[in-house]
Amino acid sequence: MEKKDFEAWLDNISITFLSLTDLQKNETLDHLISLSGAVQLRHLSNNLEILLKRDFLKLLPLELSFYLLKWLDPQTLLTCCLVSKQWNKVISACTEVWQTACKNLGWQIDDSVQDPLHWKKVYLKAILRMKQLKDHEAFETSSLIGHSARVYALYYKDGLLCTGSDDLSAKLWDVSTGQCIYGIQTHTCAAVKFDEQKLVTGSFDNTVACWEWSSGAKTQHFRGHTGAVFSVDYNDDLDILVSGSADFTVKVWALAAGTCLNTLTGHTEWVTKVVLQKCKVKSLMHSPGDYILLSADKYEIKIWPIGREINCKCLKTLSVSEDRSISLQPRLHFDGKYIVCSSALGLYQWDFASYDILRVIKPPDFSNVSLLGFGEIFALLFDNRYLYIMDLRTEKLISRWPLPEYRKSKRGSSFLAGDMSWLNGLNGQNDTGLVFATSMPDHSIHLVLWKEHG
Repeated sequence: MEKKDFEAWLDNISITFLSLTDLQKNETLDHLISLSGAVQLRHLSNNLEILLKRDFLKLLPLELSFYLLKWLDPQTLLTCCLVSKQWNKVISACTEVWQTACKNLGWQIDDSVQDPLHWKKVYLKAILRMKQLKDHEAFETSSLIGHSARVYALYYKDGLLCTGSDDLSAKLWDVSTGQCIYGIQTHTCAAVKFDEQKLVTGSFDNTVACWEWSSGAKTQHFRGHTGAVFSVDYNDDLDILVSGSADFTVKVWALAAGTCLNTLTGHTEWVTKVVLQKCKVKSLMHSPGDYILLSADKYEIKIWPIGREINCKCLKTLSVSEDRSISLQPRLHFDGKYIVCSSALGLYQWDFASYDILRVIKPPDFSNVSLLGFGEIFALLFDNRYLYIMDLRTEKLISRWPLPEYRKSKRGSSFLAGDMSWLNGLNGQNDTGLVFATSMPDHSIHLVLWKEHG
């Protein structure tokens, strides 16, 4: 057939074909296929693949591709990366997708970093760490051995752990190596806090003392309490030291001079925790930057405006039961914005601006669970058998780690959390170092540490 005649015939056939119903079109195609030879069938097969399997990521504008990819979960995206080099290139280039995926895992994101490959790698590292947490494989343990009597007091800072013991000594340990850096002779320690130069100790002998690490010399002795001192805190800028005691009082001392500036009364139980912290929110009672003192006993948390005047009055008293039927755990969290404390009823969070209870978290069998650390994303808890990690967005326990038979304490000084920045969100770098430490019946210190990434 001549080309001109063929084109006219094809036009007529096309017009007629378009007028058919779908069923008639299908029958026409079936008939034509039955009449086709190998060359025609091969041609049909090649063209159908192009028509039916269009690569939309290749055809769409990049911005539209990114918009569509945001609707897929990360695991599906990783599978899609295997489709072709082009798909892998497009998916790996979508910064927002991988940043969002990391945030959903509880990862801290630095939005200034816009390298998409970086965030994809961070996500892969994050998913590995979260899997380790879920499978209870994220941690490892070790022990510090050196004391010859009960270890009661623990304090951790910047990779260093201080331990105070009934053997009349305090030791400073490098957690990463397990080596003892300093060991000095002290009194019996019920509480310790340190910095690069000095160590402050609260004692069962009713006194507080300040020691110099380098020489072991006692540089200050604070006398005035009539009961054991269970908690101490200090601030060099204010030149103030505070102490909580079994005599139901909190004392405020001049740190350098050693003199007692004020005795705060009102507690009716042993004061087991004092926290000196800058306020970060504004209210009718305080402004950002004001120094606030929190003191806690078995039933109440009292709030004092320590930075304004020495003869301060209690701003507020917090409790979880008016009839004092519910006791508070000895551990207390205060970051300048929120106060958090656990009780037999659950985990209580107060807004520091209003003193209102924001929420009460009640996991299963919470009666024996104590608070170790509280952040924006995670909380660290423990009981007689396990260390727990809770996702605060869902209030679900996402991981646990078995604990040995540690030495129990009603005052809460013989256990503590380590590095806690990861509680505000893991970032791929802060899941290292000490997680938890507690003193053992054999006078050693049991450590739970992050395991290195596999």
